[in-house]
Amino acid sequence: MEKKNYLNLDSALYQRRLSLFSQFDHRSLLCEGLSGVERETLRIDKLGALALTPHPQALGSALTNDEITTDYSEALLEFITPPQNDPEKVIARLEEIHRFTYQVLDDEMLWVASMPPTLPSESIIPIAWYGTSNIGKLKHVYRRGLAFRYGKRMQCIAGIHYNFSLADSLWAIFHNIENSDLSLRDYQSLCYIGMIRNFHRYSWLLMYLFGASPALQANFLDGLKHDLERYDDETLYLPYATSLRMSDLGYQSNAQSGVSSCYDSLTGYIAALVQAVSQPHPPYETIGTQRDGEWLQLSTNLLQIENEFYATIRPKRVTYSGEKPVQALARRGVQYVEVRCIDIDPFNPVGIDVSTARFIDAFLLFCALEESPKCSVEENLENRNNFSLVVKEGRKPGLTLHCNGAPITLKKWANDLLKRIDLAAEQFDSQRGGTHYAEAMAIKRALLDDPSLTPSARVLHGMADFRNVPGGAFQAFTLLQSQRHAERFRLYPLDALQTERFQSLAQKSLDAQVQLESAQIDDFEKFLAAYNAGTLGAVPA
Repeated sequence: MEKKNYLNLDSALYQRRLSLFSQFDHRSLLCEGLSGVERETLRIDKLGALALTPHPQALGSALTNDEITTDYSEALLEFITPPQNDPEKVIARLEEIHRFTYQVLDDEMLWVASMPPTLPSESIIPIAWYGTSNIGKLKHVYRRGLAFRYGKRMQCIAGIHYNFSLADSLWAIFHNIENSDLSLRDYQSLCYIGMIRNFHRYSWLLMYLFGASPALQANFLDGLKHDLERYDDETLYLPYATSLRMSDLGYQSNAQSGVSSCYDSLTGYIAALVQAVSQPHPPYETIGTQRDGEWLQLSTNLLQIENEFYATIRPKRVTYSGEKPVQALARRGVQYVEVRCIDIDPFNPVGIDVSTARFIDAFLLFCALEESPKCSVEENLENRNNFSLVVKEGRKPGLTLHCNGAPITLKKWANDLLKRIDLAAEQFDSQRGGTHYAEAMAIKRALLDDPSLTPSARVLHGMADFRNVPGGAFQAFTLLQSQRHAERFRLYPLDALQTERFQSLAQKSLDAQVQLESAQIDDFEKFLAAYNAGTLGAVPA
């Protein structure tokens, strides 16, 4: 295959696909695409320490509430918005979830940074509990396994996951016009996998624009080797970093480096994950699965389940009851993508604003429509190196990346990309009316012209007033931001009707958990065996 020159972004395929939107019927299908946000956030006490209290019952069951759950720790809340066809509606729902949560938190608050506050010893950090049903036990034991494999501190990192899809009917139009020999399902999956390849080529741009974790608490890395600098006695940082969360200090694993994720095809991607879930790993075999009758991890394989594989973006499909993610992908193809590399914005009450969501929409539409040849081993390495360089040195003046082996400054490449993404943003504005997407592009372009406006630079600027205060600058600055946002939410509680909706959702989830536990038949070991058997049967023929 001829090597594509990404310094020359004159893609005939991109132009041809964009031209389809000149027809109103085609352009109108953009409004049928969906987006949604999953926002993680740690509960803290009023002094900024990790909350050690159980998940508030007033928020419902963490197992069965569709909008308010937990991730790794009992203190790590996760807010999930229903999919919407307008980012403004997504952020509005996220706002409602936050306001309801603050109505039941009493003296606790939500930590507003991706990197955690000063953490207690690992033995004290509480792992999330989901009740006594088999599926609840599976979720809890899986998290126990994460603790043994990576440590509890690493699991207290929080982020924004952004879900995005284009309408199936829009993919059908591309399928017909391009005369693909594939079935519509396979064509759509192939295009989403192509989108993911382009995402890996260009996601360093998101790290520059939205990275908001240039510093962290020193005790987060106690006992670990690192190359960070001292900001003060309690704070570590890198002066030009954008997202230390996404660096090799974050949720990474030497063991996982052996997982050969394949983005040439959906079949290859699924096969790589299934292989990792079934491949024994000697260090995990040493831990074992049980000790004195207590479950320690789901398996001793390289991955316990496929979601353990860390990725900045994932192909996804809504699952049926009892179905695993890889089974859903194998049976029905890719339905949407989940972007997982967005830091929480500590300056925004809900961690992300509408302009960011709109930019991500335009960026992903560009990635979906742009030509996306398969990546060579060399290009995959280059993509990873570019990403790694930007998360640690993204604001460094004159920073040089590499594209197809050729050097190019971050600023020049970013400007080239923004011109291409502008064309995708124009389609959304043409479809919806107004200039909201163009305005979002202008806001983010300003960050490229002036690095001091980026979230990462603003965090370091905000920390400057707290250098060497007790607890350190990062802790003090983020606690102040958390207090400010908490006060805002508490000043504006939901109205009675909105409150009742969330209370009803919470009660229904509690009832659903009770029903699950009362209807349980098999013991956990049989349940887990059946679950694992389903994983091994997920490779498509």
